[in-house]
Amino acid sequence: MALTTSPNLRFLLSHPAHFLGLGFGTGLAPKAPGTFGTLAALPLFALLMQLPEASHLVILAFIFLIGIPICGITGRNLGVSDHGGIVWDEIFAYMLVLEFTPKAWEWWLVAFLLFRLFDIWKPFPIRQCDRTLHGGLGVMFDDLLAAIYAIAALKGLQWLVMHYF
Repeated sequence: MALTTSPNLRFLLSHPAHFLGLGFGTGLAPKAPGTFGTLAALPLFALLMQLPEASHLVILAFIFLIGIPICGITGRNLGVSDHGGIVWDEIFAYMLVLEFTPKAWEWWLVAFLLFRLFDIWKPFPIRQCDRTLHGGLGVMFDDLLAAIYAIAALKGLQWLVMHYF
């Protein structure tokens, strides 16, 4: 079922991997699907916060690991390994960033903006990994790196605010 066009509702519902890979439908957005996918992480993170904090990183690691086949299957069936509509990687990565973000809407907004900046800009070595790693691992790994950059920048901003404002 390899498509070369944009996914639609029928494609979304045709396989569980497509439903998850396309972020429960947020990846079908005609403009900025990655941004909509990133926003889909918010209710999932709210659910994660209801669980014991000691389980968060284990669950996030699981979300990353299952994302590899989810994104791989969805990309293969779309005919494009890292199709823009595949947003499971953004969902995982923004949840990871939120795990290290103060629980205040202002910081969540800063975290969102930083993650989107690094996900779109792809500074070294993100762009190189994006070009060399393929399949589901490649889709997931570049967003993991963007999340790490966002967390580092966020922690730097927190330090500045604590010490100078």
